[in-house]
Amino acid sequence: MNNAFPSNPFMGAGAGPASALFEAMDQLRTSFAPRPSGGSRMARGDVRTAVLTLLAEKPMHGYQIITEIAERSGGTWKPSAGSVYPTLQLLADEGLITAEEQNGRKTYSLTEAGSEVAAEAAESPAPWEASGRDGSRDHARFSALPKAGVDLAAAAAQVGRTGSPEQVQQAIDVLDEARRRLYSILAQD
Repeated sequence: MNNAFPSNPFMGAGAGPASALFEAMDQLRTSFAPRPSGGSRMARGDVRTAVLTLLAEKPMHGYQIITEIAERSGGTWKPSAGSVYPTLQLLADEGLITAEEQNGRKTYSLTEAGSEVAAEAAESPAPWEASGRDGSRDHARFSALPKAGVDLAAAAAQVGRTGSPEQVQQAIDVLDEARRRLYSILAQD
């Protein structure tokens, strides 16, 4: 395993089972990370369409837009701030959205012209819906399964940090059994 957390803030450098568990969690996370391929990135206009679609529902700030897209795509698409914020600026420059300062954040909403453009865009599937149609991404493989694995690893890490030696051994037994059962799934015809 690579040393993903060389200076773990919870333990001393390279210390014990918790460090190894953090490394295992990082490997689990990266094993499900999307691999570069032609279909893994969204098209340039998809961020624009997604922003307009979401703002047609309600005003939002940039971070809300990013997290909402990620949630609606089942985690398969999370646009970067470097693509969302320039898109918001471009839409504002085009007169399709306005920005209002609320609680120290810019909250964006559609103008009348923006509502018309968003209504036209609503005639097609939202970009996060269309992204799963090409068959290159299976929701369970790229969203639910890694989340379940990370949740399991987090629970194991908690037992490793706070459990008694007996509880740690019980957790090891449970994880060993889970590993065997997962491999048995692959062995089925």
